[in-house]
Amino acid sequence: MKSFKQVWWPALTTLSLAMAVGSAQAQATESVESVRQTTLNLIEALVQNGVLTREKADALIKEAQAKAQAQKAEPAQAAASDAEVGKPVIRVPYIPESVRNQIRDQVKEEVVAQAQAERWGVPNAAGAWTNRIKIDGDFRFRYQTDRQSKSNTPGATYLGAEVANNNGLSRAPDFAAYNSNLFATASTQADRSRERVRLRLNVTGKVTDEVGVGVRLATGSATDRVSTNQTLGNSFNKYQLFVDRAFMRMEVADAVTIHAGRIPNPWFSTEMVWSENLNFDGLSASFHLPTPPIGFQPFATVGWFPLREQTPPTRGQRALMGAQIGAAWDAASRARFKFGLAYYSYKNLAGQEDTNYSLDTSSNVVPDLKYGEYEYPAGMRQKGNTVFETNPLFRQDIAPIWGLAYQFRPLVLTASAELTHFSPYSLLLSAEYVKNMAFNVNNFHQRAGAAYAGINPGGKDKGYQFKLAFGAPEVREEGDWQLSTTYRYIGSDAVLDAFTDSDLGLGGTNLQGYILGGSYGLYRNTTLGARYLSAKTIDTPLNASYSDAKYKVNTLQVDLNVRF
Repeated sequence: MKSFKQVWWPALTTLSLAMAVGSAQAQATESVESVRQTTLNLIEALVQNGVLTREKADALIKEAQAKAQAQKAEPAQAAASDAEVGKPVIRVPYIPESVRNQIRDQVKEEVVAQAQAERWGVPNAAGAWTNRIKIDGDFRFRYQTDRQSKSNTPGATYLGAEVANNNGLSRAPDFAAYNSNLFATASTQADRSRERVRLRLNVTGKVTDEVGVGVRLATGSATDRVSTNQTLGNSFNKYQLFVDRAFMRMEVADAVTIHAGRIPNPWFSTEMVWSENLNFDGLSASFHLPTPPIGFQPFATVGWFPLREQTPPTRGQRALMGAQIGAAWDAASRARFKFGLAYYSYKNLAGQEDTNYSLDTSSNVVPDLKYGEYEYPAGMRQKGNTVFETNPLFRQDIAPIWGLAYQFRPLVLTASAELTHFSPYSLLLSAEYVKNMAFNVNNFHQRAGAAYAGINPGGKDKGYQFKLAFGAPEVREEGDWQLSTTYRYIGSDAVLDAFTDSDLGLGGTNLQGYILGGSYGLYRNTTLGARYLSAKTIDTPLNASYSDAKYKVNTLQVDLNVRF
């Protein structure tokens, strides 16, 4: 015998739920007839399952019908009562709940979409255009001390060689600086300590998926292309910011990217050839496979970069042309390699005998408008390249003008490897070799004129560098660290000294030496680093008549760097 709870409680619960469902459906999209039929079906199912007797079922149906008739009569009675007292009868069309929900959801979706697009309610929200603009940069505070060897050839010797016109050759003509009293002022033996800052601010804009622009402002000097340092100690005067980059980027196709303007270094290289602070004026195009083989990505880059515009009456435009091919290769899950072969060529840069002058009645030299067009200017050169006086016959009357003894067409092979077998640490290796394919003494004699007949300017046309680093691939997070060591041998005329590293040996070529460095992450994007650089000259920094001349300098740099 089943108890009351076992029989009637489930029955009543089921029936109540059925009637509630029926009532809700009636208020939504179902018609009254559909609800009535659904309720009758549920009651019949309860009878067949033995939960209700036929008598109970009939009683429930009659009771429900009576309540429905009473509810239906109430609005009619209220309307009749209102009509009797003269009140207007307002008829409101019935909108099913499901239709109201559908309208609500559609409006909600539209409002949410608009709110997301316009960033309603987001603190400090800006317009949608700001999503296409990115701003970042870095700030560095550096302490630097330079210890020049006391055995270095003094500046007075360089000045004396220039006055004596001994061979008319040099590899460090700026060491012959002097004041109005003709006393040497170049510093080749004195120590120097200074504090320096560097600020770089990048702004990049995404015009479309294919087109973008970039601008970078930086401290530094308008005439120093390989350094963005600002030395402190100018009596609290303000600093200048220069346009360090200003370029556009265009994805012409899936496999071609073009940069135009003052662009970042487009070459895969090390600082032996191109300083990390150097940016290029001109145009470059990079090519890669849109769907390369897995783990192998070949690339090619070409570029044209004017160095001096062609403005009469001077000779033709000076320019740099370059091309590089290479590939990145994931040889294994823990080994990545990259290599590149580049060829660069400088146009109209080599020196030449300057005959752009005339003599007056007293045999004094009178320069014409083209005089000095073959100069390798002081504002461009660092030191190391072999230079000669393009006006040796009349240098007593006019200040010497230095021109490059050799042409420059360097062939450069660069390779790097990243090995992650020591995870979470990485072993980073890089190597670079360069040879100046235009190094030719006979060509020098053809350009330099009779004054240099039989004189060998000397110099070396090769260079190489090896670097090893261990630790985090890039020190970014708190606790990251990296240690590195570098050895460099760069012959006097292997590359143009104007664009190479400005730190080792205080810049330029004709140097051999090493760099020891380390950096540690104090906080995220905040690092403390130190480098010790030691270098000395390979060949005499003067000429064969001063074969014992030498220059050596040790440098310590301590950097606190913050990226944002």
